Amino acid sequence: MKTIRFRVGVTLVLFGLIATSIASAQITTPTETTISAKPTVIGAIKDTSIAPGTSAATGQDNAATIHLDNAVSALNKGDKAATAEELKAGIAGLEAEAQAKPTSFKDKLLSHVSKLKALLPLIPTGALGSGVLGKAVSLAKLASGGNQLEGILAAGSLLGKGNQLTSGLSGIGSALGALGGQSSGQSLVSTALATVGKLNQGGLVAKAAEPAAKTQIGSVLNMVKGIL
Repeated sequence: MKTIRFRVGVTLVLFGLIATSIASAQITTPTETTISAKPTVIGAIKDTSIAPGTSAATGQDNAATIHLDNAVSALNKGDKAATAEELKAGIAGLEAEAQAKPTSFKDKLLSHVSKLKALLPLIPTGALGSGVLGKAVSLAKLASGGNQLEGILAAGSLLGKGNQLTSGLSGIGSALGALGGQSSGQSLVSTALATVGKLNQGGLVAKAAEPAAKTQIGSVLNMVKGIL
């Protein structure tokens, strides 16, 4: 009988140890899961914080000309208040540009700024047509692009300035497209764009492209002056 009782006691002790081990495992498992989950949450927060910074760092065009394009878009939608607001912002930007980076295009740029100002009183009355505003904006963008490009040329070396030149040439190309009937001008811009794209490559490629880029940009500027 004693032997039987002893065996039963041992069995009960073993069952008790097993039960305790299982309970401990169940308690520690969620803790480990919770801890391992924290890095995932932190990672998600970091990713979210990086995304806005990345988009904000995207390459930007001339802010003044963006406002001018927005003014045309707002007028097409019939939003007079937004048209006036965007046009005023664009005008202010162009005036600041003309004073900060004066070139031989300064007088032409300010002349077209004056023409844009003359359109402001027509907005509340509804007398300003989108075609009239669009043409005035395109001419102002041509003057702005010419001023920008000439300023870069005057600074000396073009090496490493491919992005700036591309921005100015693209603005001129966009304005020419809006004016229409400027196929020869568009061809000059396209040729120059292909060349300035090599200026950021460095080495012999960039050095070889620089003289051609200066000549081609000069041709574009002469064409723009002829239109203005």
